[in-house]
Amino acid sequence: MPAVTWRWASFADLTAAELYAVLAARAAVFVVEQRCAYLDPDGLDRGALHLLGWDGDVLAAYLRVLPPGARFPEAAIGRVLTAPAYRGCGFGRALVAEAVRGLGAQPLALSAQAHLEGFYASFGFVRAGPAHDEDGIPHVPMRRDGA
Repeated sequence: MPAVTWRWASFADLTAAELYAVLAARAAVFVVEQRCAYLDPDGLDRGALHLLGWDGDVLAAYLRVLPPGARFPEAAIGRVLTAPAYRGCGFGRALVAEAVRGLGAQPLALSAQAHLEGFYASFGFVRAGPAHDEDGIPHVPMRRDGA
C-alpha cells in the first residue's frame, strides 16, 4: 500500500483545493460510477468532520462523520470512498480503521451498501434493521457500540 497521510478537518478547516478534491471524488464515485442521480452536497458537510487520506497531493480515500442526531441518534460515518486508482491496496480498510480509531469509544452508525456488510462487520458494526433502497442501491443500517 502506498504511504497515506490522514487529515481530519472540520468544514471550515478544509482548504478550497481539499474541498474541490472531496467533491470531485464524491461525484466521480457516487454519482457517475454508481449511476445515482442525486445532489451530493446535501447541506450536512458544514457540520461534519472530514477524514481525507492523501497519497502526496492525490486524494486516495475519504469519509465524513456526521454529529449525533444529524442522520442517526449516534455519530454517523458516511460518504466512504476509495479512489478507483487505489482500490485493492487496502486503503478502504485503512480509512475505516483510522475513522474508528480517531472517533474513540463513542457509538457509531452507518448505512452500508449491502455487499459491504461483512467489511463493516469486521470493524465491529452489526446490522441494525432491514435492508432498504438508497438511490437504487440496497443498503443496510449498521451500528457499532462505543466500547
